[in-house]
Amino acid sequence: MAAKRIRLAQRRKAAGFTQEGLAEYLGVERSTVGRWESADTEPQAWIRPNLARALKVSSQELQALLADVTATDVRLSERMTYALENPGSADLMVVAYLHEQLRKLDESYDQEASTALLGLAGQLHGQVRFLRENATNPRVRRALYAVEADSATFMGQLIWDVSQRRDHHVPILYFKEAVDAAKHAHDPATEAYATLRMSFVALYGEKNPTRGVTLAEQAAEAAKPVSPSLTGLSLLHVAEGYAMTGALTECEEALKKAESQFDRIHSDDVAAPYCTVNEFNRLAGSCYLFLDLPERAEPILHMTSRALASKKKSQAIVLGNLALALIRQSKLDEAASVMHRTIDAVELTRGGGGLNLAFSAGRELRQWRNEPWAQEINERLLALMAI
Repeated sequence: MAAKRIRLAQRRKAAGFTQEGLAEYLGVERSTVGRWESADTEPQAWIRPNLARALKVSSQELQALLADVTATDVRLSERMTYALENPGSADLMVVAYLHEQLRKLDESYDQEASTALLGLAGQLHGQVRFLRENATNPRVRRALYAVEADSATFMGQLIWDVSQRRDHHVPILYFKEAVDAAKHAHDPATEAYATLRMSFVALYGEKNPTRGVTLAEQAAEAAKPVSPSLTGLSLLHVAEGYAMTGALTECEEALKKAESQFDRIHSDDVAAPYCTVNEFNRLAGSCYLFLDLPERAEPILHMTSRALASKKKSQAIVLGNLALALIRQSKLDEAASVMHRTIDAVELTRGGGGLNLAFSAGRELRQWRNEPWAQEINERLLALMAI
């Protein structure tokens, strides 16, 4: 439903803030403030005290502002409600509406905590599956399969994140569902991406680089006819899998193959945002860290952490790896500073990858645990566990 929190926007203006100004004050993106005011999402608990101070209201008054949602256009919502009550009536307009809702959630991923997105994503995924199972029009059913493939991939991603990368079984089920739906939709790019997501679970969750490499290679093969960018991204994770086993030559060969895909990326490549120079550098830095070459990883990770300022979850991962690279070179002053930046980024989004790396770096600081600066970092890490 198209809706707005009109009184929240009015209170922001009365406090003297534009959306951009309030976002800067709170350390979030302008689009995040926009989503609060359009009732797409709600501010997380940790940010509400600062938001209340900015708007000069009490916590109870802030809750009242958030609860005051005004519908501005119910036509699409009514069409959606009718389709859910009469699932055989779903048409391509309903599919487009579902796809747009999924797009909004996906755009929120790098800025919002996954816990805040999971409920909405789960509801949306259930609606997509229900309508697809009951669709009578073949074109509509195929279009719903395409949305389901994306939605199942996103669900697997969120659940793995919320579990702090501990629950491997449920995300894999969603990724397998995504692969199956993508095949029905004749969408090899989404099939490849869901397969690549399975490789992430093998690499970073199950700690099984051999299986991770196999899945990443399967993803690269599936993507090869349709998406150079997704092929390149898959090859980057092949490289990382080899790095985890200490295979320097195989790792660098895979990195070269991934880099060669940049020249093939074209304007019709729908996965182009997935494979960028920043993503290449992020994973190359990670590779050299796994290969116990922190001096080679450090400059790459330094450069990439600055470039990923707008993608907090990805930046947190890079900063965590950078902290490890500095610790392993005994650059303790720099490491301490980067550790604080890592924790800052993790506090914003609670991303599982960044959270796990922050604690990994914290464990490597144990030999300096009696130092005041190390104690301060440890206290912040312990506070993360309590949030």
